[in-house]
Amino acid sequence: MSLLSDLINLNLSDSTDKIIAEYIWVGGSGMDMRSKARTLPGPVTDPSQLPKWNYDGSSTGQAPGEDSEVILYPQAIFKDPFRRGNNILVMCDAYTPAGEPIPTNKRHAAAKVFSHPDVAAEVPWYGIEQEYTLLQKDVKWPVGWPIGGYPGPQGPYYCGIGADKSFGRDVVDSHYKACLYAGINISGINGEVMPGQWEFQVGPAVGISAADEIWVARYILERITEIAGVVVSFDPKPIPGDWNGAGAHCNYSTKSMREEGGYEIIKKAIDKLGLRHKEHIAAYGEGNERRLTGHHETADINTFLWGVANRGASIRVGRDTEKEGKGYFEDRRPASNMDPYIVTSMIAETTILWNP
Repeated sequence: MSLLSDLINLNLSDSTDKIIAEYIWVGGSGMDMRSKARTLPGPVTDPSQLPKWNYDGSSTGQAPGEDSEVILYPQAIFKDPFRRGNNILVMCDAYTPAGEPIPTNKRHAAAKVFSHPDVAAEVPWYGIEQEYTLLQKDVKWPVGWPIGGYPGPQGPYYCGIGADKSFGRDVVDSHYKACLYAGINISGINGEVMPGQWEFQVGPAVGISAADEIWVARYILERITEIAGVVVSFDPKPIPGDWNGAGAHCNYSTKSMREEGGYEIIKKAIDKLGLRHKEHIAAYGEGNERRLTGHHETADINTFLWGVANRGASIRVGRDTEKEGKGYFEDRRPASNMDPYIVTSMIAETTILWNP
């Protein structure tokens, strides 16, 4: 008699050419992720080979019940670390039957920005640092924390090791390897300042692929926490008080910034970001005012300032960039629950296309 684990791990290629494609999309809240699977006749290597699909938008808060059909357009393919073999994960965006992007489809507008000739010529690179908190399932309290109580103060947990300092590493390492398997350009992981909080980094990735990869990495993380029986939170300040919040710092450069004389281009770009500070803050994640207080390695939400190696700034420039006169900068304002399509395209639009 087969065990359930034997059946889950069946290698389909032993008996059929058919594959399973898991179609993924962003739900009605703008943060919830949804997915469903379909059988395809054989392996697929490009999104253009995939059929469009549909779903009931009235059940995801994305369409009225009397006209509930929403159409999924496949946009990016990744290897499926759960089913493995030739099976795939498919990042999609959502449209009405008439072909109009639905309101929660933020990818469509981002793709327009990234396909603009001036933006494409600058080959924008992104490295996104996604922080998150692992919670105990039934009490929604961070893993490793005593129920109803608090651990010792912050200090020993950042990049810490040991059973009294590091909580959830099995989930984190599983996610790291699953992302590498999937083809996501995940570049590292580390334990964060607040116990139970972690970070993974995606990048460098060019243009819209950075946002596709962050969404699929989030999807894989949530699937792994489902298996592990814990809950992942992207709340920017999950625990009030003297505890660090969770952000999604966005490292950014253009071709001009990476070449000789790039530091001057960086400073001009930062000046532009300062002029549009309020617009960016409004788009950088819900609840960010609870995180951007001027404490816990943040700048105050109403203040724009930049500095070299300053983690209390809105924009941080690295020492290497200053020394070499070229490189990248880090926008530290985005919250952990930001939409990467919005944030990456907005940074490109402000720094490359916008003329004050």
